[in-house]
Amino acid sequence: MTVSANVTVTIENNLVTVKGPKGELSRQINKDMKLTLENGVLTVERPSDEKTHRSMHGLSRTLINNMVVGVTTGFSKSLEIAGVGYRAAKQGNNINFTLGFSHPVVKEPPAGITFEVPAPNKIVVSGADKEKVGAVAAEIRTLRPPEPYKGKGIRYEGEYVRRKMGKAGAKGKK
Repeated sequence: MTVSANVTVTIENNLVTVKGPKGELSRQINKDMKLTLENGVLTVERPSDEKTHRSMHGLSRTLINNMVVGVTTGFSKSLEIAGVGYRAAKQGNNINFTLGFSHPVVKEPPAGITFEVPAPNKIVVSGADKEKVGAVAAEIRTLRPPEPYKGKGIRYEGEYVRRKMGKAGAKGKK
């Protein structure tokens, strides 16, 4: 993969460190993989064509690519809140959720993650680490997952929630 000029990549004992305008990420890559950086091109090579080496080769390449993309453009996940009275409000760096509980729920962002609330029913989680962005978005979704009867709750943007009929009544049953 080609590394742009504003990104610096260092490789030390298969510990890959990527620095860019959005931050710095590092990850330990499997010791069997051979990593080389020449003329702005980072290559990942495998020692053999065994199944484990083939799978680790693809995983290693993708993880490093996600690190490079993360420090240059970053990643984001959007969440929607559906339900009467359900809303989110930004309070400093934190988000204050009103989700039908007897108390408000306050979510603090971990290091490297930022929250945006463009509308009371929309949240955007963004950061350089793709894995961490997805994990924080999943944590927020677990606060009130979408339920199948009315569709109320927190869902990913564009997520389809399968709806159920509900109780139709006991006609004809004795």
